[in-house]
Amino acid sequence: MSDVGAGLVQVGLLLVALAVVYKPLGDYMARVFSSEKHWRVEKVFYKVVRVNPDSEQHWKTYASGVLGFSFASVILLYLLQRLQAVLPWNFGRGPVSPSVAFNTAASFVANTNWQSYVPETTMGHFVQMAGLTVQNFVSAAVGLAVAIAVTRGFIRSKTNRLGNFWVDLVRGSIRVLLPMAFVFAIVLIGLGVVQSLHSGVAVTNPDGSQSTIALAPAASQETIKELGTNGGGILNANSAHPFENPNAWTNLIEMFLILVIPVSLTRTFGKLVGNKKQGYVLLSVMGAIWGAMLALIWSSESLTNSPAALAAGANMEGKEQRFGLSLTSIFADTTTGTSTGAINGAHDSLSGLGGGGTLLNMLFGEISPGGVGTGLYGILVMAVIAMFLAGLMVGRTPEYLGKKLGKREVTAAAISMLAMPTLVLVGAGISLALPSTQSALGNPGAHGLSEILYGYASTANNNGSAFGGLTATSDWFQSSFGVAMLLGRFIPIIAVLCLAGSLAQQKKVPETAGTLPTTGPLFGTMLAGTIVLVAALTFVPALALGPIAEALA
Repeated sequence: MSDVGAGLVQVGLLLVALAVVYKPLGDYMARVFSSEKHWRVEKVFYKVVRVNPDSEQHWKTYASGVLGFSFASVILLYLLQRLQAVLPWNFGRGPVSPSVAFNTAASFVANTNWQSYVPETTMGHFVQMAGLTVQNFVSAAVGLAVAIAVTRGFIRSKTNRLGNFWVDLVRGSIRVLLPMAFVFAIVLIGLGVVQSLHSGVAVTNPDGSQSTIALAPAASQETIKELGTNGGGILNANSAHPFENPNAWTNLIEMFLILVIPVSLTRTFGKLVGNKKQGYVLLSVMGAIWGAMLALIWSSESLTNSPAALAAGANMEGKEQRFGLSLTSIFADTTTGTSTGAINGAHDSLSGLGGGGTLLNMLFGEISPGGVGTGLYGILVMAVIAMFLAGLMVGRTPEYLGKKLGKREVTAAAISMLAMPTLVLVGAGISLALPSTQSALGNPGAHGLSEILYGYASTANNNGSAFGGLTATSDWFQSSFGVAMLLGRFIPIIAVLCLAGSLAQQKKVPETAGTLPTTGPLFGTMLAGTIVLVAALTFVPALALGPIAEALA
């Protein structure tokens, strides 16, 4: 089968699989977060941590729970890394340096999984499993909880309560993420993904010398890193490593895991708000952007006219032979359209427009379809902005789902929307002004600018993928990326919870003849246009100096 044919088959199978599970999984998650019953194992947890699961929280209390839990997680994960030398399964690996430990703790708690270290030589299995893998579950559950809380803001009326963060966190972890991760870990093991508690295996090379091939509990890590849209690999080559992603079937399953919860959450949203078409229009916008960016990346990689690619017959540098151009392009679009960051090829090796496509995916705000929870509340923020702009154009008070969008609501949405661009442009600007940055770049000129821009877009969006050419081990990049990850995660969360609290206090207003319908192609086009317009006005100058200039060179 040709490379293009293989890619079309993967896209077709991927879309069919997502369509099959869309309704049952979306409806199941709606039941999970609307049920009044608590499982016995959940009651044990609530009793231990002294939480009343039947009490509900004001948005400020809910946000305090998110921040408090996340702060405690950063401290605990930092200490686990610093104390690695006295922990089991460390394989002689000493404590992680303070700057790397801080960066990694911030990264995994913020659901970013940016890795500025070599996993198989830095982290022991205990830190990987008890620290990083646990955060893969709970950081995804935090995003899921916030998305549900924002949804409650739209469906509730004349109340200041958004639910209970601890209940949402536990249910997301135990009822959604854990069973799916368990099942698919077994599937990946059956398809050849490695699962071992050994540190490595000695092999004899053809010349008689000895080498050690690193081993790890890869299958269990791989499943939740994709399912939770985390992305951090337990091996340095990430999903390009044959122990993590050995063949086309595992590649397909991993892309499915990345997309399945963010896609199905649109069904959950429609179910909870009592109008399934509301979820469908959000899904259509997500799908349209994902498809458009896939076309850009795929065509750019297939039709590149660089001298090296023309000489080699294909643009295969930095790509796995077993995946080729097509499967690498699909994976790159999927991982940057969500907040995953896993890679099956080097994004630094993509063509100018191909790399620009992955970068633009993140600069859209990662809403195609975005991360677990983050994609849903991210596109809802853009829906609020779109309705506000529509209201300005027709001279009416903007409304969305029966809630008026006044000063407080629009301000909260604007803060959430502007947090990422501010972090990206300020961080990249300061880095470019530092003399030491030049030595950290793998390439000069436009591609070097893309490396820096990509680094801050990835961290501020909680994506975690890297162009690969930037050496981000200096104290400046370790610290600034860590701050970008934390602020890029929690400023939007606080803002959207404020938005949800304000919406929940309102009384629903009935639809009238002048109400703009939000379930048809007009609203979908307006929402997609707002997303593209915001990104264009914000980032086109930077993109013109980076990937666009490289593509035109």
